Amino acid sequence: MSEEQPGIHSTTVGESGPTVVFLHGLFGQGRNFSKVARGLQPELRSVLVDLPNHGRSEWLGTADYVAVADRVADWLRDGPAADAPVHLVGHSMGGKVAMVLALRHPELVDRLVVADISPVASSGVGQFEHLLDSLAAVDLTSIGSRREAEEQLREPIPDDGVRHFLLTNLRARGDGFAWQPDLALLRRELPTIGGFPEVGGVFDHPVLWVAGERSDYVLPEHGPQMRRLFPRTRAVTLKDAGHWVHSEQPEAFVSALKVFLTAE
Repeated sequence: MSEEQPGIHSTTVGESGPTVVFLHGLFGQGRNFSKVARGLQPELRSVLVDLPNHGRSEWLGTADYVAVADRVADWLRDGPAADAPVHLVGHSMGGKVAMVLALRHPELVDRLVVADISPVASSGVGQFEHLLDSLAAVDLTSIGSRREAEEQLREPIPDDGVRHFLLTNLRARGDGFAWQPDLALLRRELPTIGGFPEVGGVFDHPVLWVAGERSDYVLPEHGPQMRRLFPRTRAVTLKDAGHWVHSEQPEAFVSALKVFLTAE
């Protein structure tokens, strides 16, 4: 079931159990967690969010983590967390939003899951510059199908999986096509997206920190900062997984979430 509450688009999966709210990464949408949400049924009810500047949600005009987290917090307060705190799961950029939200609005969050990201500045944003520039270079006025857009992206983005994932952001509108994310904003504010703000405070609730074995977004030297802000952190590493832990090892990811989120 899709829900349109002011400015934030979400989809609900499941009808029973505590509520788990999922926040995706850069270029993502809530539906990226559909398989995970189905795997959590019937114990948990999932709400899959399109973050601001992505999917069907509003464009904020900024990618600042405090602004985005506060906007999602307002939506939670009026919606999924109106009656009780929710569990919050965030991957990559969404993990940073989730951490900032938990630090600034702890009353809205029961347990927090941070998937393959750390509360530090991330390296390697240059690859995202290339991807954003490639998407922006597609001549949307000349294409009549998604396949034609893919042909324009085949040379700059030769990896089939990455190209197909990015093309999920292309939508038919009227007689043409448009990108759902605010590409210009995301390109302009990549340094902000790659960073992590000084928020202050401590989130003293249970936290599960999930890393991919082959990922370099969670490193041993990030541990002290993570545990300073989130002192009740339990760290788990999923074998044979890179950055996309929930899609590369979905069964292991679902199992880790179930154990953590349903424990007394």
